[in-house]
Amino acid sequence: MTVVSPEQDTVRLNLAELAAQVAGPVLTPADPGFAAEIMGFNVANVPSPDLAVGATDAEDVAAAVRWAAANGLTVTVQSTGHGSITSMAGGLLVNTRRMTDVVIDPVAGTATVGAGTRWSQVITAAAPHGLAPLNGSSSQVGVVGYSLGGGLGPLGRRYGFAADHIRSLQLVTAYGEIREVTAGNDPDLFWAIRGGKGNFGIVTALEFSLVPVARLYGGGIFFPVAAAPDVLTRWREWSTNLSEESSTSVALLQLPPDPALPEPLRGQRVVHLRFVHLGSADEGAAVLAPMRAVAAALLDGVSEIPYAAIDSVHMDPVVPMPSLERGVALRELPLEAIDAVLAQVGADVMTPLVVVEIRQLGGALARQPAVPNAVAGRDSAFTLFAVGVLAGPVADLVPDALQSLMDTAQPWSTGSLLNFQGPAAPAQVGALWNDADRARLLAVKNRLDPAGLFRPTQIIG
Repeated sequence: MTVVSPEQDTVRLNLAELAAQVAGPVLTPADPGFAAEIMGFNVANVPSPDLAVGATDAEDVAAAVRWAAANGLTVTVQSTGHGSITSMAGGLLVNTRRMTDVVIDPVAGTATVGAGTRWSQVITAAAPHGLAPLNGSSSQVGVVGYSLGGGLGPLGRRYGFAADHIRSLQLVTAYGEIREVTAGNDPDLFWAIRGGKGNFGIVTALEFSLVPVARLYGGGIFFPVAAAPDVLTRWREWSTNLSEESSTSVALLQLPPDPALPEPLRGQRVVHLRFVHLGSADEGAAVLAPMRAVAAALLDGVSEIPYAAIDSVHMDPVVPMPSLERGVALRELPLEAIDAVLAQVGADVMTPLVVVEIRQLGGALARQPAVPNAVAGRDSAFTLFAVGVLAGPVADLVPDALQSLMDTAQPWSTGSLLNFQGPAAPAQVGALWNDADRARLLAVKNRLDPAGLFRPTQIIG
């Protein structure tokens, strides 16, 4: 006969109490479906919570938070799982992927979405109205986490960060309360959470402005990796003269031998120039002409496209994979910086890094919106971002290769953008802001979550 202790009986009763309060599943590691519930896009970051709650609405989230606080568990939220995540031992994971309502107001030019919504859903809903959101390089990423961390996308130089366009949000606090937050009813929190991400509670709904973009001139040009010195040098000079109607990045890629890729690219190391222009196709082609003349392209995929085809610009992976990423922001990009990067990942170097990207900032990204927010990195001119895949014989080499590349960039670094920083200790996260802004962020955090119930990916310390 199995002997059940009073403590075990109490746990079972408590779980039954929680399950009665939420409409979604309540799962322990012993339950079927638990592994699928906690799994995200980055399969290198598999959390290990004591409990997972599949929330269906804000009331489910609030009930889970109240239960966790009463039972001594910390709380982390996950939607698509594209970013890093803490191990969550001794914690409760709230999964918001079922919360996918999207409401477009074409008159006001806004979208209101649930916490589990992906950008692809917003793009599809907004397109018939000639509107577009400020999504990132992949439409498969979740709206909320991306936006609260700043949100740097292909239209950033023209329209700024996604966080700049947030109008209001619904938040579950550490006390299990559901609050509507705006610039009018809590200006400090509204400032902090737009850029400070998940340190203040769980956002269950978000309202934000859309932009009047139905089509654009954009895509990517792939050059052989041997052309990297010429491409990067010319790109550095060319990008400094771009208007805010253009956004661009350039990346060194190690592409897999995937039959889905065009034949010239399969299994190749390449230089991928990304470009978006909001003027006419003729105007965009004239702007891009100097880069097209640098070297013979393996593939030129830049043309006039509907905004719904925006994923074709960066061509980010859509299949989950185990990866590790790091990033820094740069105040400038001198030739010495390009040489230093190529010494680490150029054509003649064996590297375990599959993506090394330099992205131009500036334009609207450098300016505070009408209602200022806490987005860090506005004084930066470029970002350097790299990814390694934690699989196969090179997996163990990835962390050191990332660290070496970041160290190489330090002479020109201004810190990082929160969404691009990668795994970081609280002190490293806090260092992204100046002393006054960090103190303001921590004051809001201590007011909203004095006991440290929430354990977001990036904890501000």
